[in-house]
Amino acid sequence: MGIRSFLAFELPDDIKTVVTRVSGEIRKSSLDVRWVRPEFIHLTVVFMGDIESEQIAPMGASLGVVCSQHSPFTISLKPMGCFPNIRNPRVIWLGIDGDLERMSRFRDDLQHALSPFGIKEEERAFRPHLTLGRFRMLGKRQTELEQLLAKYKELSSPAHSLSELVLFRSDLKPGGAVYTKMWSWPLSGG
Repeated sequence: MGIRSFLAFELPDDIKTVVTRVSGEIRKSSLDVRWVRPEFIHLTVVFMGDIESEQIAPMGASLGVVCSQHSPFTISLKPMGCFPNIRNPRVIWLGIDGDLERMSRFRDDLQHALSPFGIKEEERAFRPHLTLGRFRMLGKRQTELEQLLAKYKELSSPAHSLSELVLFRSDLKPGGAVYTKMWSWPLSGG
């Protein structure tokens, strides 16, 4: 059995503080959502699925090369939204602003480096976001969701730098996923 894994950035403390505050406030809603614990909220770049432990070292070498060719990214928070849309929401998230075009190229370079290991490339455009929760059912709460999104329509944060990519292991538990940091690489490109 493989190791369920993904590549992500941990959040800078100032952004994590805002995310924790907003997450705590919206959890008081009556929306039928399975909330992500604030300490586990991160910026996913590539979901890899199950990988074999013997792949980690050679994969790490390839990922290290990609990270050495990219400089840190500047990000800030922007208002929340829903995927795929507000009429049929499955995920509620906080938006990310900043070096999105460069980050998209970085994601593409990572995927290209991972393809020899059998990791399928995501075909959808890269839309960085922080997942706050996943809807079980919307039910008759459409108005409440609209009010919640309106309440945070001006949300923002100061800009901060992301300078280290992390390989996380994801273990699914009855209380939700538990993430373990397995490896990291600095973004050291010029």
